[in-house]
Amino acid sequence: MTTFQGKSVLVLGGSRGIGAAIVRRFAADGAKVLFTYAGSRGAAEQLAAETGSRAVHTDSADRDAVIARVRDSGPLDVLVVNSGIAIFGDALEQDADAIDRLFQINIQTPYHASVEAARQMPEGGRIIVIGSVNGDRMPVPGMASYAVSKSALQGLARGLARDFGPRGITINIVQPGPIDTDANPENGPMRELMHSFMAIKRHGRPEEVAAMVAWLAGPEAGFVTGAMHTIDGAFGA
Repeated sequence: MTTFQGKSVLVLGGSRGIGAAIVRRFAADGAKVLFTYAGSRGAAEQLAAETGSRAVHTDSADRDAVIARVRDSGPLDVLVVNSGIAIFGDALEQDADAIDRLFQINIQTPYHASVEAARQMPEGGRIIVIGSVNGDRMPVPGMASYAVSKSALQGLARGLARDFGPRGITINIVQPGPIDTDANPENGPMRELMHSFMAIKRHGRPEEVAAMVAWLAGPEAGFVTGAMHTIDGAFGA
């Protein structure tokens, strides 16, 4: 089914993990997909060749570069902001510059990218930001800055939904729990702890997150905006 035939899609942070699954889903559904990468050039080039999409280098920590990338992509039907980082450790010992960079990538980039996309986005456009269940629940120490950044996305969606709603542009946050990626493998050291919080005791698959993103970007979700959509096996229940 080519739900997105002829649609223009930009995925910020699309070379690996959840981002790559989102690129594959939109490409398979007929969209014209452009995605960005920062440090994973080889993976990005391979994914572009596999899917017929286009990969471009963009540093999501660079506000002006992100704004320029969104602007130069032309009128987008769908913007997906997947780029994000996490820093773990004692808040009393973490480097302030590193925390500021996390806030730049995880909070400021989604905000500026969403606003810039909306300038050219046609009526009924879709903006989807990948957040985290940790915006609702933080059951372990050492991830305060990450939790702050993911909670901030909730206010972003609620506020911009009001601003963009008159044009039928929706903005939603997808909040994954543990997903089986290079950054959080199912066979990793946190497996047993994470699964102990969950009703469905496995990691999610990137393709499951991509399916939720595709639904939010599709015609059936035109009345869904300013909302958080958690996909976490009840990790945060």
